[in-house]
Amino acid sequence: MRILSLNAGSSTLKFALFDMASGQRFTRGVVDRLGQDEALLTMTIGDGKEISEQVGHIKMPEAVSHVLDRIGEIDAVGCRVVHGGDRFECATLVNSDVVQTILELAPLAPLHNARDLDVIKAVQKLRPEHSLVAVFDTTFHRTIPALAERYAIPSAHAKEKFVRRFGFHGISYRYVIDKMEAVRGTKDGRIVACHLGNGASICAVLNGESIETSMGMTPVEGLVMGTRSGDIDPGAVLYLLREAKMTVSQVDYLLNHESGLLGLSGQSGDVRELEGLASKGDPEAEFALESFAYRVAKYVGSYSVVLNGLNALVFTGGIGEHSADMRGRICRRLGSLGIGEPTGQIGGDAVTCLSGSQVPSVWVVRTDEERQIANETLSVISSASL
Repeated sequence: MRILSLNAGSSTLKFALFDMASGQRFTRGVVDRLGQDEALLTMTIGDGKEISEQVGHIKMPEAVSHVLDRIGEIDAVGCRVVHGGDRFECATLVNSDVVQTILELAPLAPLHNARDLDVIKAVQKLRPEHSLVAVFDTTFHRTIPALAERYAIPSAHAKEKFVRRFGFHGISYRYVIDKMEAVRGTKDGRIVACHLGNGASICAVLNGESIETSMGMTPVEGLVMGTRSGDIDPGAVLYLLREAKMTVSQVDYLLNHESGLLGLSGQSGDVRELEGLASKGDPEAEFALESFAYRVAKYVGSYSVVLNGLNALVFTGGIGEHSADMRGRICRRLGSLGIGEPTGQIGGDAVTCLSGSQVPSVWVVRTDEERQIANETLSVISSASL
């Protein structure tokens, strides 16, 4: 079976085509700069051939059309959906009821679910004959206990308005934890996994299951991110609304698009750019990077308490996989947990142990959300055909 995975971002559409019988990835690529003057579609074919072409000023539905036109024969499509609320416990075949429910959950992730629905509706329109599966970022965290899930507000409000911790990056965490299990030969253990990218979160994993995570009801809570604030006093939000006379939309934009690394540095939300500036002595860039590392280390420490110990610390995501500088900044703050400077080098393998002689050990796992989407899509289709 040939499954196409579609993974929408704020201005990108990542895609990959897999042959599930052999596990081979035929094609992978991205449509970038959506909504800008000239979107760019790049593809890498299985033999390594690269294709790049400009596709004009397009939005998400047109991006899906361009991908489907170029991808070749497929049997099914899996689409990432960020927020499944408490309605979805696992990936599911898409029908009209599922589409309606994803729409109803959009207020919980207004920057994401509406965009994910654009992808789903485009596939339904262009390839109605194919099985279509929604794969949710929230379902990995369904195992979080009530102590970690509930906010300290009246239960009636929490249940009626879905005000609770859901957690995100679950597709990535599921892939990473399965990889760790395969390498370690067991799912037993206490692992803190750090998915660090423009969006960043941390997850405490006990014996293969999520028991705590830094993102909450929405993807804004938790770590300092590229342009998101992460943790902030709710009273500060009320103050901005009441005293600064900002509108809800203005505060929303501030916390999601003008804060985080960008807000701290005043220059960029990209760790690569900030590392370059910091190396030249820029104090604001240095402060932003240290703030990012501080928040990550603080969460790792607290999650080691949640887990009652720590066997392994895992880095993944664009920053986690590629920034040795940031991994070092974080690990240097964790000496009290027995974590030292990671000295190993990243190899070509998907899983690399940087400090195997230490407990906790430090690992880097190259995530593959598109492959995990395909895996879960196949599982749903196989179950439906029984």
